[in-house]
Amino acid sequence: MLFALGQPAAFAGLLIGFVLALLLRAVAIRLVGRSVGIVASGESVRPRPREDLDAFGAVAAAVGGAGWGRIIDVDEVPRWRGRGRAALVFAAGPIVTVLAAQVVFLAFRLLYGDDVGFVLLDPSDVLRGQFEATFDVQVLLSIAVALLGFGILSLLPIPPLDGFGLLWSAQRNPGAGMQGYRLWFQEKNLGVVILLACCFFPLSYPLLLVPIDLLGGIFLRIWG
Repeated sequence: MLFALGQPAAFAGLLIGFVLALLLRAVAIRLVGRSVGIVASGESVRPRPREDLDAFGAVAAAVGGAGWGRIIDVDEVPRWRGRGRAALVFAAGPIVTVLAAQVVFLAFRLLYGDDVGFVLLDPSDVLRGQFEATFDVQVLLSIAVALLGFGILSLLPIPPLDGFGLLWSAQRNPGAGMQGYRLWFQEKNLGVVILLACCFFPLSYPLLLVPIDLLGGIFLRIWG
């Protein structure tokens, strides 16, 4: 988001999109957890900012353009009710934020039709505020891409991202290699260190944006 400071409208849209992604992810995880019987039915599904925000994820969003929410420890999601149910809990966040992005893209199209195209843009252009448009266009497009970037980044199979929970749930009995991966990347926070490093280098185009461009670019081409 800091890249977009020169574009106040884009900066505002990115900030709104990131906060919205955090809220949607938190609610989706708790709703899915309740529906599959992993979370107690009486537990509130409302967002809890202190619990749902990850300080490092917020730093990543500010510096690299995309961030993440609080890690869901694989021990918090019991597997005894089935690996599929556990996987649904981890998939809820990425799915709901990517779908929310499509809703905003649809709203964009309904409002502006073909008058404002973004087929030549990459998600990284939007996440860095590197595009010119009217105030309302910048805000709406930035919200959509911030949601999309959050969801795509969450799918990477590295702690503290939700994709690691999906990878863990896919294995019947995680072996020594997987246990070691979890120890170093989650317990010893190597995953956070790597992700933050990818937010800072290279400065002009953080490596964290590469997977978002590769996958998110498809959506921009479709809607553009």
